[in-house]
Amino acid sequence: MILLLEAAAADAPQRTAVVSPEGTATYTELRRDARLIARALRRRNVTRFAVVEPDAGWIVRLLAGAALAGAEPCQYQPDLDPRELIAQTGALGQTVVVTRRTDLDGDLEVVRPNVLAEAGLDADDAAADDADLAHTAEGPQPLMIRTTGTTGLPKAARHDWRVLSQTVAGLRPAPDQRWLLAYGPQQFAGIQVLLHVVAIQATLVAPFPRQPRDGLDALLRDGVTCVSATPTFWRFLLAEARSRKVTLPPLEQITLGGEASPADLLEELRATFPAARVSQVYASTELGSIASVRDGRPGLSVDALHSGSNPTGNLRVEDGELWVRTAAGMLGYADHEAPGVPSTPDTPDTPVTAGSWHPTGDLVEIVDDRVLFRGRRSEVINVGGVKVHPLPVEERIAALPDVAAARVFGRPSKMTGAIVAVEIVPAGGPSTDADALRLAVKEAVSDLPRAWQPRSVSLVEAIATRGGKTIRGSAQ
Repeated sequence: MILLLEAAAADAPQRTAVVSPEGTATYTELRRDARLIARALRRRNVTRFAVVEPDAGWIVRLLAGAALAGAEPCQYQPDLDPRELIAQTGALGQTVVVTRRTDLDGDLEVVRPNVLAEAGLDADDAAADDADLAHTAEGPQPLMIRTTGTTGLPKAARHDWRVLSQTVAGLRPAPDQRWLLAYGPQQFAGIQVLLHVVAIQATLVAPFPRQPRDGLDALLRDGVTCVSATPTFWRFLLAEARSRKVTLPPLEQITLGGEASPADLLEELRATFPAARVSQVYASTELGSIASVRDGRPGLSVDALHSGSNPTGNLRVEDGELWVRTAAGMLGYADHEAPGVPSTPDTPDTPVTAGSWHPTGDLVEIVDDRVLFRGRRSEVINVGGVKVHPLPVEERIAALPDVAAARVFGRPSKMTGAIVAVEIVPAGGPSTDADALRLAVKEAVSDLPRAWQPRSVSLVEAIATRGGKTIRGSAQ
């Protein structure tokens, strides 16, 4: 991160790097403050710290400064409950938190980001900055990224900026691009957007909060040309645009990730943004960026699978689950040195090394020439011994014209252990004919096995999400 920021500041010193509710910052300003933060971290002997900060400008400064100092930052959701934050930072051995919040206590040493930068002014370490930059490419540049926790308790994966930056190596400057930050910068996908924008020396448009309505406002106001977001985020953004009756500006690039992209959503995006390139990225916090698809079809091509004719392929299917190998994955879990954060069926148990295969927890099915995603292993609903995958059911319901978004999940049942339930955000809002919509849902799933058909259909104002992804785990 710091090397990319240094290059951008040298090539385009006065270009606007970040646009946020707190103002704008140029690449020169970000580099200056990152160096000051690095000086302060070195002076305080800080080797790891937590970051609880909503503003993307400060986040870039802190991450780049930490990389220069060789310290390990770990971001948390800005509005995380204080008790949870204290417990989670304690479990990961983080005693310093950089934040502007005033509601944190306990054993944490709270440091304001601006105070940290100002402290660097008193440290006469300009020579140390240059010395650190000289060996940064070879030295450690640690970063801890926590999972979103959509399939269990969040886990903390240790990464290195040098490995992560391999995904943006060789990118050319694209100064006219303005990328929307729809992911939380504490997420792996958010980190990838930050890296990409700095690597191409473009502008990051980072509203806060990062809800679909905020993203829509940014599209209409801030000249956004490129957007990377989850399918769930895109569904709500498009629904919000329809409800406001606004005309969306053209986009140059659309990227979807974090969840499977259903066919009806891909078609709507193509119709709404006919000039945009549409890409689907397959990645995970632990395994890094794995594959991308640009053909506008759901899933992955079977040609990408490892085989005798494709020995360099990094994907394979084993017992209906997708396995991958990657050279850009994590170094390992932080939990190995901090008990109390259990592993889950969806995450690899060993450090990711080049050439090693790991299960992803993603269930897939090969249909003709495609590898189609059927959901996460942890999302499977057991209905009287019948295993139901919620994603295919959800995709059918979400494709109905009167549905803005849907969430299929398991609800406890004394008779069968669980039943399939669905929550629907109606496209028509409160004026929706609930009976007609329920009948449409029943017809849409009528050819599915009986256990797969929803027994509970609820109309709601919003569905449960975390990190921009729909939560499909069974209700307790």
